[in-house]
Amino acid sequence: MEQTPQSDDTSQLFACLDAGGTTFKCALINQTQNVVAGLRVPTTSPQETLSACVDFFKDQETKGLRAQSMGIASFGPLNIDPKSKAYGVILDGPKSTWAGTDLKTFFEEALNLSVGINTDVNGAMLAELHWGAAKGCKSAAYVTVGTGIGAGLYTNGNLIGEPAHPEFGHFRLKRHKSDLNFTGTCSVHGDCLEGLASAIALKTRFGDPEKLPSNHIAWEIEAYYLAQACNVLSLTLRPQRIILGGGIMQAPHLIHMIRTQYTKLLQGYLNQSTDDIVELIVTPKLGGDAGLFGGAYLAKNIVSQEKF
Repeated sequence: MEQTPQSDDTSQLFACLDAGGTTFKCALINQTQNVVAGLRVPTTSPQETLSACVDFFKDQETKGLRAQSMGIASFGPLNIDPKSKAYGVILDGPKSTWAGTDLKTFFEEALNLSVGINTDVNGAMLAELHWGAAKGCKSAAYVTVGTGIGAGLYTNGNLIGEPAHPEFGHFRLKRHKSDLNFTGTCSVHGDCLEGLASAIALKTRFGDPEKLPSNHIAWEIEAYYLAQACNVLSLTLRPQRIILGGGIMQAPHLIHMIRTQYTKLLQGYLNQSTDDIVELIVTPKLGGDAGLFGGAYLAKNIVSQEKF
């Protein structure tokens, strides 16, 4: 569905792409961070999905809406090493049909634009640092909980892991006592964090998450696993902010349950008060568009060469 333009300021436009495992969000975003035009494209085959995205941006050009540069925040694993010949290429992972897809080169050639690319969670982390819930923080983590689970980690002025990126969704964790028999949905590891707490994992054993009542055992299990993820981040990175985004986090009751489980797991070790934990574990200020605005940050960085 095409989005209604939010602003008529088209003096400086950036082509933005949030390439997710379920949906590719395309947008033209202006200098004041307003979406001028947008479109959602289902993630199917590389050829079908990418062609639809190119058609959208070319259609905007016929309307006089030409971008200066493009930023892509993509699902991974992804080669994000600028010195590599495979920079911008999706690597072999859970979405095996996309392995080898060269996103950067494809869009540079199709749209004749310079393209900046990073993972979806790194993009979302940069956007939240620049405009959102982590603004002013010296260290922060962004965790997306959707089709897959990943994390963008930031400290000391840099994203952690460069020129690679974290694969946070694939660490092992303690099983909930009511979830011992589920084998997990990760095609590689089975019952890693992604295999137990992703949207696919939740749906596989409990059905459509949107139809589950807030008191369903599924949410207690989900909160238990995500609280462990926050626990690991808090004890290692020691971030000022842990931002939990993605489709599953749209359940309004979940964030409180995660904070409660986190408190129980930590057992007072860091002397964090209830208010401290509320400030530490949050949802994205940019909502479901954090990845899309991550694309905007990457595109603007090509022009301005700014960096945190």
